[in-house]
Amino acid sequence: QVQLVESGGGSVQPGGSLRLSCAASGSIFRTDAMGWYRQAPGKQRELVARITSGGSTNYADSVKGRATISGDSAKNTVYLQMSSLKPEDTAVYYCNAQIVPDAYWAQGSQVTYWGQGTQVTVSS
Repeated sequence: QVQLVESGGGSVQPGGSLRLSCAASGSIFRTDAMGWYRQAPGKQRELVARITSGGSTNYADSVKGRATISGDSAKNTVYLQMSSLKPEDTAVYYCNAQIVPDAYWAQGSQVTYWGQGTQVTVSS
């Protein structure tokens, strides 16, 4: 079993900053990528930022210049630092990971996992 545990959400004033963390644990053979998605009320879930095991990153246009994703491969942890937060950043943020679990090491089959979500509210 693999689990993703998120932390760091909360309420922030416009212009403020926050840092989200997500740690993957369990029977992990290899972690290929981790990232963050978000879903605002009435909207579809969208990619915020993603980082691969090789260090490649990509960001949603809406957060470029305001967000930085980083990872600690030894801890299977990904971080999302966001600054200059806007009310439109309000959403539930979900950690996402593409992982090869121990049970699939021979085939190298990747499984996508999701965290439970953490609320981020940007409001004055």
